[in-house]
Amino acid sequence: MAFVGISWPRCLCFALLCAHHAVGCGPGRGYGRRRFSRKLSPLTYKQFVPNVVEKTLGASGRVQGKITRSSTRFRELTANYNPDIIFKDEEKTGADRLMTQRCKDRLNALAISVMNQWPGVKLRVTEGWDEDGHHSDGSLHYEGRAVDVTTSDRDRGKYGMLARLAVEAGFDWVFYESKAHVHCSVKAENSAAARSGGCFPGTSWVRVSTGKKRLLKDLRPGDRVLAADQGGRPVYSDFITFLDVQSTAKNLFLRVLTMNPRRRLLLTPAHLVFVSTGRAWRPGARFASGVRPGYFVETLPRGPGWKLQVAKVESVSMVQAHGAYAPLTTHGNILVDDVLASCYAAVELHSVAHVALAPLRWAFTFGSAFSSPSSNSTEEHQLEGLHWYPRLLHSLGRLLLGPEVLHPLALPPPLSPG
Repeated sequence: MAFVGISWPRCLCFALLCAHHAVGCGPGRGYGRRRFSRKLSPLTYKQFVPNVVEKTLGASGRVQGKITRSSTRFRELTANYNPDIIFKDEEKTGADRLMTQRCKDRLNALAISVMNQWPGVKLRVTEGWDEDGHHSDGSLHYEGRAVDVTTSDRDRGKYGMLARLAVEAGFDWVFYESKAHVHCSVKAENSAAARSGGCFPGTSWVRVSTGKKRLLKDLRPGDRVLAADQGGRPVYSDFITFLDVQSTAKNLFLRVLTMNPRRRLLLTPAHLVFVSTGRAWRPGARFASGVRPGYFVETLPRGPGWKLQVAKVESVSMVQAHGAYAPLTTHGNILVDDVLASCYAAVELHSVAHVALAPLRWAFTFGSAFSSPSSNSTEEHQLEGLHWYPRLLHSLGRLLLGPEVLHPLALPPPLSPG
């Protein structure tokens, strides 16, 4: 795949970054293309996204308790000195700069979006962490998990789009609350949902070469699972390993329901799925968080016949499920719950990530070729957490390119559960 105008070192950097089980179903029928562009629509006054109450599971989650300068939890807050953000700091204490790391990351991403949207305009924070009791009881401002923002030019005509940009930057709840500002908040740092990368729940299933269904959590290296070849035809592909395992965590998943045939796919917002905006199948890889009703995905129909079928997305909602597993196959894609999805997440550059993960595929291929007949790879068990190889490449990519190129929810999981 050629990248016009992108230098080889930068392309390599993208390959490193994408290896956090990011990107790419491999070549074939449009797989590996950049995402198709979409027009962002401003939020309307008093609209909030997602359309649930702020302090619920589907948004920023429960209140953890007020943080004061004398409390042990004060160390959970970090100062934001981003020069591209203007802090009002009317208290003259620097409190508006203090926030959780998750809030800081989202705010920095939003600052970049603001400058790109309106050259010469910066993001402005009017309220951050509150230590003076200016907000109602239970406000997430007391925990450094909420900010009120405007643009530096204070043009209220921009605030609807500012709210939309905040949604795109990954804030867990955005409210066009006032004509004077937009309210944004995030989940707590200890929330499992705040650490979601690209995965499926352990209760999702795949089809193995014996013709039976098997739960994702029960897969072992050497199993052959149903995927798609370069021409988009169903084919059994070797399961290599899990790029990520969180067996005990509770995670939030997007539930994509299709009709004709009826299918249900659960995957994290940062995971990639192949969709088309029309029934004429012209797929582009899109984050699950960008899938909308009316789009089309490919599914395996019931009954005779061995080919994939285009199905219309009926609804997209959010649910909670146990466990999170990111399987890697030799083809870079997999049919989960009979819906075709990518093995990757985080960045929408499929072919590059498929190249970046090639060493793992080669190691599996050559290892299988030279292993003794007595060895049994199916007895190997995946360790908890992110695989060391994508963890290494992901860290290098973040260092070289910065976190803003990642999906806002594509954070590396902790080294150990919990």
